[in-house]
Amino acid sequence: MPFLTRGLMAQVMRAIRVSEFGGPEVLVLAKDVPIPKPGKCQVLIKVAAAGINPVDTYIRTGTHTVKPPLPYTPGMDVSGIVEELGEEVTKFKKGDHVYTVRTASGGYAEYAVADDRTTFKLHKNLEFTQGACVGVPYFTAYRALVIRGSAKPGETVLVHGASGGVGLAACQIAKNLGLQVIGTASTAEGLHLVKENGAHHAFNHKEEGYLDKIKEATDGKGVDIILEMLANVNLPADTMLCKKHGRILIIGNRGSCEINPRQLMTVETSVIGVMLMVTEPHEWEMMGSFMYAGMEQGWLKPVVHRKYDLKEAPQAHIDVISNQGSKGNLVLQI
Repeated sequence: MPFLTRGLMAQVMRAIRVSEFGGPEVLVLAKDVPIPKPGKCQVLIKVAAAGINPVDTYIRTGTHTVKPPLPYTPGMDVSGIVEELGEEVTKFKKGDHVYTVRTASGGYAEYAVADDRTTFKLHKNLEFTQGACVGVPYFTAYRALVIRGSAKPGETVLVHGASGGVGLAACQIAKNLGLQVIGTASTAEGLHLVKENGAHHAFNHKEEGYLDKIKEATDGKGVDIILEMLANVNLPADTMLCKKHGRILIIGNRGSCEINPRQLMTVETSVIGVMLMVTEPHEWEMMGSFMYAGMEQGWLKPVVHRKYDLKEAPQAHIDVISNQGSKGNLVLQI
């Protein structure tokens, strides 16, 4: 990627660099990384905040399907101010407040380049730290619910693991779309947060008998849609909760599991994978318009649980995976 030069010397920035795949310790703060220059259809963003997502940790280990060439800067979600425009960009102007779902140069940095089609205006109703939590969480939740799950008003959705970033986004979106929302979490604080963000019912998935409580909440009928954040743990139970023609959307998974296909056949349940990175161009535009309307109307409100300095990226990666009882989003404040 070409770099931005101003005057006689290339400007540099602070950024997290990964020179080898591995644990959180491979996230190293560098202070002399050249500021990237935007291509024809890209924007250069002065980063105010960067979202921390579980997928960032999977990529860092080198085990994800996406394996960037080394060295690289992690991070997909950022929010900030447009610093420079590519020559073919017309949807933004310098100084605009924006967020992006997918940086091209990496988000854990003072500046980041992103394609204009995956960058969107940030409404004044949201702070930058909230804006950094819109991209992956909300677009993933919408893609699962609407594009892959074909959710309809009046249907019932179970968000299995609802107190994390994607889960809370899903609760807000589902309620706004007219669905009955059931969420699970593992702590009293998490359950309270889930209900605050749109769930009509919330149950502790660590408690014995919680599946029966979900069935009772649906008058024994089961749910139409399940958004699953940890399929290797919960998928076998999910197959027993769906009503006829139910859909289980796999958003997160950390291993293998065993299910009885007969359970799927009985009520013709579909198990569907969700991957934000395969989104089509027209889908980005549609989702971006939906998110802006949510910001404008005031119901789209990302929950920021904890903020970190850029140098604390290794700890943020540990926390986003190992913290018990998620309570919203983790953010690097640049």
